[in-house]
Amino acid sequence: MFLFLSKLLPIFLYPLGLSCLLLIVTFVLILQKRSRLALIPLIVVLGLLTLSGSARFSDALVKSLEFQTIPQGQLPKAEAIVVLGGATESAIAPRPWVELREEGDRVLYGAKLYRDGKAPKVILSGGRVDWRAGSASESEDMAVLMETMGVPRSAMLQDPTSLNTRENAVNVKKIIDAQGIRRVLLVTSAMHMPRSLLIFQKLGIDAIPAPTDYTALTLDQASKNSTEAAILDALPDADQLRRTTRALKEYIGIFIYQLRGWI
Repeated sequence: MFLFLSKLLPIFLYPLGLSCLLLIVTFVLILQKRSRLALIPLIVVLGLLTLSGSARFSDALVKSLEFQTIPQGQLPKAEAIVVLGGATESAIAPRPWVELREEGDRVLYGAKLYRDGKAPKVILSGGRVDWRAGSASESEDMAVLMETMGVPRSAMLQDPTSLNTRENAVNVKKIIDAQGIRRVLLVTSAMHMPRSLLIFQKLGIDAIPAPTDYTALTLDQASKNSTEAAILDALPDADQLRRTTRALKEYIGIFIYQLRGWI
């Protein structure tokens, strides 16, 4: 139930879900012939979608997360590479094979780190919730993909049951304790890394952040923007709205995890 509620309730705090609630309020006020009062939630919706869908706002919010754990210099070697799930879609019709989501850079980067000799083991962590279609766990999907990239099955360890980031960390700790592993490279999306790292550290895991899947750059945007680009960046865009929502999801997750004592 916690898992379901953790997915359901935040929806109405994200820009799109909150806008839908405000539009319902607007509709009710109009039915009550309180048209002037109905303008208030309508204006809030307009401002909310315009702001959260603008590239400048989205980029600033994303950077506040992604730039927290940028590695300084070369990543050191460790005893295992931990790759968190949430990056694959199972091979069910009409898909011909396992497919990657946008977060699929996690799988690619984890395989690269292994092939670069950063660690002799790869721990793949991720199950699949019952209400989501899938023929295998996310850990198995990642294993299938990594095998084609030159990572042998003998080097992989799987956690096929975790359904959230907290469970990722708990299950990975069981694996590394059983294997006598002391230090790991933690691979996940840059936006997801601050919360993930806090959870792993709370459990006493010596995790070195190895973020990937960056959606913001360190370039000075103001210096390269043309007038045309500046105008377009100020206008609402569905992709920017999605980035804003993704960043808000992380901040809400950090808040909830703090309340539960997980970080």
